[in-house]
This record gives sequence, C-alpha cells and structure tokens, in this order.
Amino acid sequence: MAWRPLRERDVPIVLEIERAAYPYPWSEGIFRDCLRAGYACWVMQVGRTIVAYGILSCGAGECHLLNLCVHPDWQGRRLGRRLLRWLLESARRRQADTVFLEVRGSNRAAIALYQSEGFCEIGTRRGYYPRAQGREDALVMARVL
Repeated sequence: MAWRPLRERDVPIVLEIERAAYPYPWSEGIFRDCLRAGYACWVMQVGRTIVAYGILSCGAGECHLLNLCVHPDWQGRRLGRRLLRWLLESARRRQADTVFLEVRGSNRAAIALYQSEGFCEIGTRRGYYPRAQGREDALVMARVL
C-alpha cells in the first residue's frame, strides 16, 4: 500500500470510484478544480491500483476534509481509517490546528469512523446534500490536532 499525490491523469479513475461509491458523486470538474486550487489531493494505491482518495483544503491554520472515499470493493478493510490518519498527518504538516468536515447524517459508518478518530459534532448544515426526495442534512464535525 502506498500514498501519492493525485495527478491530472488519475481523475478518470478517481471519478469511477466516486461514481461507484456515491449516489450523488462529484463531477470531473470539481476534482480538476481541487487540483488547480492546490488542495492536498492524495490517492491510496494497492500495487498499481488506486483504491481510495482524499482531498483537503488547508489555510489559516485549519483544514477542511472535502472528500474521503474508498472503492466499494475495498471497503471493510480499514483503508478508510488509514487514509483518514494519513490526511490528518498531512494537515499537521501544513500547520493546521483543526480539521473540519461534513458528513451525511445517514452515513452511520463514516460518522462512527470520524468519532472513533476524535471528531466531534459541532453543528448541522440543513439541506446540504441532495437525495432522491429533497435534501439531506450534513453533520459538521471537527477535530483539534
């Protein structure tokens, strides 16, 4: 297993993972915008296969975890936890003192992961995520590093 920066040529693969994992995936343009903006964009590889990725936006002493995704075929192997820890270390290297994220209120597995890694719920964003019928709230979580 290895981590490396996400590259432009990886976007189609990451987009496939995103579409396999989420009913409302990010667009190709969002991934390319994150790269252009200089966000901390990482992929996790097993051999030559990209199996997960994460994206952090950092500035002014804090980071925002924008996306953390493990391909559905690779879930349940603690790769999400390993990637989260890698991203938190990346935030520390960027001198962040706090990391923030939003997570669907219905995503119990992700919420459990974040809580087990020291994130606390600090608020709610009403109607933040799309869903089949209307919108879904996001829990806002934070962790001091």
